[in-house]
Amino acid sequence: MSRIGRMPIVIPDGVQAEIKNTKVRVKGPKGELTGEFRPEMLIKLEDGIITVEKPSDAPRMRAFHGLTRSLINNMVVGVSEGFEKTLQIEGVGYRPELEGKDLIVHVGFSHPVRVSPLEGIEFEVDTRARTIIVRGIDKELVGRVAADIRKIRPPEPYKGKGIRYQGEYVRRKAGKAGKVMA
Repeated sequence: MSRIGRMPIVIPDGVQAEIKNTKVRVKGPKGELTGEFRPEMLIKLEDGIITVEKPSDAPRMRAFHGLTRSLINNMVVGVSEGFEKTLQIEGVGYRPELEGKDLIVHVGFSHPVRVSPLEGIEFEVDTRARTIIVRGIDKELVGRVAADIRKIRPPEPYKGKGIRYQGEYVRRKAGKAGKVMA
C-alpha cells in the first residue's frame, strides 16, 4: 500500500478546495489552480481534509494513488506558500539582469538571451550574487522554466562555467595534461 497515497492532505486556513468528480479546484491567497485526475481514483473532501483512495491493489492503481495525492498536495502548497527555484551563474562576465518582467542573461554568447516569463511565473535577480529566483504557484511550471533557463548554458565540467541550480554539484574534469619536455 502506498505510504504517500494514504497520507491525508490538510487544507490550511485561507485555502478553499472544491472537488467535482475528477476535477479538483484549489483557491488560496497566491492564486487558483485546477487539475483533472484519473477517474479511478476516489478523491474526497471532508472537514478540511482531502483523502485519495484507490479502487484496487493493482500495481498501476497503486502508482496512480501516490501520484494523485502528491499532485493535489502540490496544488494546496502552491496556492498557500508558492514554490521557488534558485539558479546560480558562474563565469567571468556572466550576469543576469531584469528588464521589466523579462529576464536577460549574458552568458558568453554574441548576444544576450531574453527569457519572457510564462503566465504565473515571476523572476527575481540578485546581480551581486549572480542568482536568479524563479517563483510561481505551479510546481511543474516553476521547475520547467528553471530547467529552460539552465539549458541556455549548462555548467561545463572543465571550468564550471554556466548556469546551475543552487547547491548543484558539477563534477569537474582535469583537462589536457600539456606537453612534457624530455
